Amino acid sequence: MDSRSLGRGANIASWICQVTAAVILGQTLFFKFTGAPESKYIFSTLGIEPWGRIGTGVLELITVLLLLSPRTAALGAVLAIGLMGGAIMSHLTRLGIEIQGDHGLLFKLAVTVLFAAVTVLIIRRRDLPLVGERF
Repeated sequence: MDSRSLGRGANIASWICQVTAAVILGQTLFFKFTGAPESKYIFSTLGIEPWGRIGTGVLELITVLLLLSPRTAALGAVLAIGLMGGAIMSHLTRLGIEIQGDHGLLFKLAVTVLFAAVTVLIIRRRDLPLVGERF
């Protein structure tokens, strides 16, 4: 299915959510790939610095690229849901909602990406390989 087979409203909503998630994920790449102190703190606390930080950054970059193409947006949404599920669970179990005085900003961004990705997946569910035609 391509974006022409979605209704106009669904297509617009999907694109808003795709771009929102991609922009949020894209902006965090700078911090992960440059080894910013906040990023090092997070992944050290989780016990996976530096490979977890770099690996997560690579997966997030792939997610951004998938989200920005209508043909692969559903796959990008699935990947974003998995990544944000891990991020949210890390906040709830090991990191805490607030990290280094950010007033919960990183947690709120993760929830925003999760919500956007779920919305994209609902709208573009038929685009999923193998299982999409069943929806």
